[in-house]
Amino acid sequence: MNAFDIIGPVMIGPSSSHTAGAVRIGRAARALLGTEPVRAEIGLHGSFARTYKGHGTDKALIAGILGLAPDDERIRFSPALARQAMAEHIKSSLNFGAHPNTALLTLWGAAAGPVSVQAASVGGGSILVSRVNGMEVQFSGQYTTLIVLHKDAPGTIAAVTELLAAAGVNICNFRLARRQKGGAAVMTIETDGSFGAELNRAIGRLPNVLSSTLLPRM
Repeated sequence: MNAFDIIGPVMIGPSSSHTAGAVRIGRAARALLGTEPVRAEIGLHGSFARTYKGHGTDKALIAGILGLAPDDERIRFSPALARQAMAEHIKSSLNFGAHPNTALLTLWGAAAGPVSVQAASVGGGSILVSRVNGMEVQFSGQYTTLIVLHKDAPGTIAAVTELLAAAGVNICNFRLARRQKGGAAVMTIETDGSFGAELNRAIGRLPNVLSSTLLPRM
């Protein structure tokens, strides 16, 4: 246990789970979209759905989508800021059968998307992203993370991990999900330390890789 686990995150708002964690969920979705969002749909489940107005969860999610940090004083004004930048719609009665503090965000850019992200705020400002575009993933945002969408073909995983190894990048967590043999698959790779965008672009150019998204530690 470290000091962050004991005292919690530096943040604006009444609840680390409902505010700081919600901001980080929004920021993760924005990073996966890879551009400025112009439209957002927000689905809330469980405790998020029941208490989001009192805890400001809606404002926190919108703030994260806009790129604000958990300690940004503008979080309370995020709906007004959003009206200047994008359209948003909130659904507060979704049932995901998941963690009670779960949100499903779908974002569009002017020429990108949609990207959908399902994630839970699991306490102390920490999050766990469980689905991206309907594909199972698992990452926390506490590490530099690669989301690699690819064709399920022999040698693809080896090619990605060999590039990382050659660059001196150590993998601390790895998860693979696929819908069917030979179809679409996604690697979730959490790494120690950080690395530049050029390595991510090199992975994106590998055979059978459809896209590679680099998410800095949040």
